[in-house]
Amino acid sequence: MIPVNSVLQVGSFPEIMQAEIDRRIQTARLPDPKGIAPAGQFEAILVRSNTTVPIQLIEQIPSIKLIATCGVGYDNLPIDYLKKQGIKATNTPGVLNDAVCELAIGMLFSLLRRIHDADQFVRNAEWSKRVFPITTNLSGKKIGIAGMGRIGQDLAKRLHPFGVQISYTGPSKKNVPYQFVSTVKELAEQVDVLLLACPASPETEKMINAEVLRALGPKGYLVNIARGSVVDEAALIIALQQKLIAGAALDVFENEPNPASVLLTLDNVLLTPHIGSATIETRQAMTNLSIDNLEAFFNQQPLLTPI
Repeated sequence: MIPVNSVLQVGSFPEIMQAEIDRRIQTARLPDPKGIAPAGQFEAILVRSNTTVPIQLIEQIPSIKLIATCGVGYDNLPIDYLKKQGIKATNTPGVLNDAVCELAIGMLFSLLRRIHDADQFVRNAEWSKRVFPITTNLSGKKIGIAGMGRIGQDLAKRLHPFGVQISYTGPSKKNVPYQFVSTVKELAEQVDVLLLACPASPETEKMINAEVLRALGPKGYLVNIARGSVVDEAALIIALQQKLIAGAALDVFENEPNPASVLLTLDNVLLTPHIGSATIETRQAMTNLSIDNLEAFFNQQPLLTPI
């Protein structure tokens, strides 16, 4: 049982997530995380993973003992500060794998087969005037996955039946039936498609730079469902403009929700508005897992998915 007004909800939640929150608990709300916290003895914060929780906010509420974030990423939490203060944190891994993997594969097919362009080709009555450009198969491609965590492994399982060769890179070798490559540059050199499924961290900051993109080459494709910070966006724009790579599909960007305007003008990039987990089923599951963690905390039980 979660006591009334013991949880501060920070930032805004989509309607379907808010409905699930209101169905299960009663929270106080702070729409702007940079604002002044309302009065109260809050012991927990509930927040989405795309909302930054500033240290200044936590300092206003010395009673906080837990931050429950809806999302797998926790790069917007001040983790080092939380550890020093003894404040626990949870996220929602696993429940969004299906949706993220489905989007990644959908974007990959759309990129390789130019599905969006084909749709516009028909709508603009171009079909009767000329032949649509020949595209390329997914089958037979060499796929490299940067990040073989939960999402990376689920993605590899879903891609394998399409007749692709899979290799991966990451901090360490995993117990998976795919070839391990020690660096992302080496991986880029060996594959046709480089798929990013790694977390945002100081180690992955701008990991996909000009050198890696050159290694991927003019017939290579980049798909980013991870975080915008993983890619040097300026280098990517140059690579796309100069056709140093064949194309890219991006669900995440350095500056959300306002991607670099140049990206909007390029015909060899597919753009989606960070919708990896944006399905009804997934958002409900994420919200419920966050609340389950809150209930475990208030009932003095082990957290389900601690960070």
